[in-house]
Amino acid sequence: MLYSQLRSFHAVAKEGGFTAASRAIHIGQSTISTQIKALENNYGVTLFHRPGRKIQISDCGEALFKISQRILQLEEEARDLLNNYGGILTGDLRVGAVGPYHATDMLAKFNQKHPGINLTVKLGNSMEMVDLLMNYSVDVAVLAHTEDNPAIYARPFSRHPVIVFVNTSHPFAKRRHIRLEELQGQRFVYREVGSTTRKAFEKALKSAGVTVDPVMEVGSRESVWLAVERGIGIGVVSDVEFNPHPNLRTIKISDAEIFTTAHITCLSDRVESKLVKTFFEIAESIPQSQRVSS
Repeated sequence: MLYSQLRSFHAVAKEGGFTAASRAIHIGQSTISTQIKALENNYGVTLFHRPGRKIQISDCGEALFKISQRILQLEEEARDLLNNYGGILTGDLRVGAVGPYHATDMLAKFNQKHPGINLTVKLGNSMEMVDLLMNYSVDVAVLAHTEDNPAIYARPFSRHPVIVFVNTSHPFAKRRHIRLEELQGQRFVYREVGSTTRKAFEKALKSAGVTVDPVMEVGSRESVWLAVERGIGIGVVSDVEFNPHPNLRTIKISDAEIFTTAHITCLSDRVESKLVKTFFEIAESIPQSQRVSS
């Protein structure tokens, strides 16, 4: 009984409401409400505050949600183990990635070899991907940056140069190379804090003693491209992530080696999961010539 109640609680906490939880786990909304109420009554706790028609998870609920995530993850790992011994590879693999560019080849090859596995993909910056790993929302993540964290296992996959790009009317538009010092005082459009490309570029600027003018900060690559196209400023991107555009020109940085490194990551305690291990093996089978930009 406790497991059923925890499953209902987890669905409501994850989906943000009883109706959405009912759709997600295919259990009637009244049943879910009854099970959560039983949990609260049996233990004398409040798991959700209910101001008006909305719900808000309590401090106790937040703590329980972290535990229920682990319980459901262990259930998946138990299923993986049994399928492994039975020679079957089935289930769901949730993949996080900083962009489709880094993960597409891995996903395509994985799907080709294991079409029975349901793949879901979430995109975001590296900081967001680490959070998704830590709260068990994704099983593996392809990141452009990792901090020293014993809870996360990371394996380097590919390295990509960082470049700048401008619109065709910019004075630098006909340049193929540029020195960092020439960027002094230039207007820049940056990704949000947490972007690995931004971190690498700002670190190089600081080392060179160069100061630029960050006039805009936006939360997606597409927004950066649009802003640069409209002449708001210069953009920064990993070369593998740049999509050719008739109104944009890329420029290589000639006097500094600025790179982002893509890592394949998972939680350290999930390295032996059958699905996770299979994803790593397939990624490793991709030839080096197909991983690294020139």
